[in-house]
Formats: sequence, C-alpha cells, structure tokens
Amino acid sequence: MRQRLEWLLAAGAAAAGLGGTLAQAQDIYQEKSLYRNIVVYEDQGLRCMKFARHNTGRQSCISLQAPDALVLNYTRMLLGALYLNPEPKTILVIGLGGGTMPSALQKILPQAKIDSVEIDPSVVKVAQRFFGFSPAPQSAVFVEDGRVFVKRALKQGATYDLIILDAFDHLYVPEHMLTREYLLEVKSLLAKNGVMAANTFSASKLYDSESATYASAFGPFYNLKTENRVILARNGGLPPLPEIQANAQQVEKNLAPFGTGKAWLLPLFATDVRWPAGTKILTDQYSPANLLNGSENLEKRNSPR
Repeated sequence: MRQRLEWLLAAGAAAAGLGGTLAQAQDIYQEKSLYRNIVVYEDQGLRCMKFARHNTGRQSCISLQAPDALVLNYTRMLLGALYLNPEPKTILVIGLGGGTMPSALQKILPQAKIDSVEIDPSVVKVAQRFFGFSPAPQSAVFVEDGRVFVKRALKQGATYDLIILDAFDHLYVPEHMLTREYLLEVKSLLAKNGVMAANTFSASKLYDSESATYASAFGPFYNLKTENRVILARNGGLPPLPEIQANAQQVEKNLAPFGTGKAWLLPLFATDVRWPAGTKILTDQYSPANLLNGSENLEKRNSPR
C-alpha cells in the first residue's frame, strides 16, 4: 500500500507540472462558465481540473485507481491543520475546486459539519460529476462569494473549529479575500482554539506582503512549503511543537489512507518567516495582490529557458 501511494504521489507531482508532461493528457470535459474556463482532463492515471485552456496550473487531481489518496502536495499540507486541532466539529472550506479537501475531511471526521463555499456553480457541478464530491447530510454547499459568506456568518453568530482558505489559483487572487480586514473577519469566525489553514504562494513578489498581512491578523503562524505554501494559525496562539507532535501521533492512522502523515508533514512545520521591515500590509484600501503576483508570473514567462 505504501509503495502504491508513493507512486500516486509521484504521478500527482507530474500532473501538477513538477517534472511531468501533459503530452498524453486527454480532455474529457470543457466549459466556459461565468467566471472561468474549466477543463477536466485525464493523464497518467489521474483526473485533474484546471481553470484555463492552456495554463499548467491544476486546481484538483484525483487518482482513478485510489480516489482517496491526495496527490497534490498542498492538499496534504492542509491536513496539517489537524495537528493544531485534531478533532474539529465544524469546518468551513472556502474554494471548492474538485472538492478533494471537504471529501477527505468528511472521511477523516465523519461526524463533522462541513460548509463549503464556491462562487462558481459550474465548479460545484464539475466536482460532483467528475470528482465524486458528495456532501454528507449534515454538511452544505453555498454558491456565493467567500467574503460575502463570511460577513453573513458573522452576523448570524456562527463559529468554526477549522477554516480552510483555498480560493486562489496560480494566476489570480481575489484581492478582497487577501486583506487584513478580511482575515480579521475570518479570525472572528473561529471558535476558541479554532484553526485557520490557507493555501498560498511559495514564491512570488506577493510573498512578503502576504506574510506580513497574515501576521498582522493572526500573529505567529506555522509556514509549510513545497511548491505551494500553507499557512497555519490558531485563534489564541500557536500550540508548541511538542503539542503538534502529540496531535500528529493521535491522527496518524486517520491520515495514512490519504497519502500523508507525520514523517512527511512534521519536518515542514516552521515559524521562521522573514520579510523586510516596512513591508506593506494588504488592506481594503491597498491590495495590489494580482499586480504583485502577475509581475512574478510575467518574469517567469519571459525568463530564458
């Protein structure tokens, strides 16, 4: 089983553009929704979704042979949130993609109530049709803007033990969902010792401002990096590493079927985030997130190969 998962994870890295090729990829579905071009394709035993006809960024991938295995590193890093709170009862996932995160969490925590928020109804339809996404009876899917949902939930007095922010892709950031004001709204939705996990960029001109902005809202955070970065913070302060290690042991057997665990995850936990003094915090009045992220992508496209 372990060898099979290692093969699947290697295949996932290839499908994510990390050394593989898409030459043999076969498109099985295309749709131009109100928000984006959605393409579902199969390649090397994986089924993946991307949001543009020609870019190589992947939103979600599943293995056709072992659908439970999380084949993209950032999804496995997001499960590191359970090392900060191993038994969340209420979970909010903002940004659905193929639904791999709520699907995994539903199997790990079958009693949890999971609310998923996705602005694009076509993405919800594709997740259900091609990626096996099916919310549990106690869970729900909300088709609306993630910040609008958060504001309404605050007015209703809702709280969550775990909030996952995954509404970005490698080319575009919803700028109103990467500001100090928004992150403070998200923090206000967290229960005592509630955890926030965010999938973000590991290399971008946005990195410093993004880091400073998260720190301004949450204080110190754990920084996990591979080709993506996952930020983990807890309402009330970070648990120390011995607590992280104890929680890792507690959930180890539950994470194993998804291709992750403490041997891979624990070495990624770091707090030594650095950014230059005077780095500007992103706010509702100052949020050039796509300008910063776009300039990095432009440099990459124009650099010699």
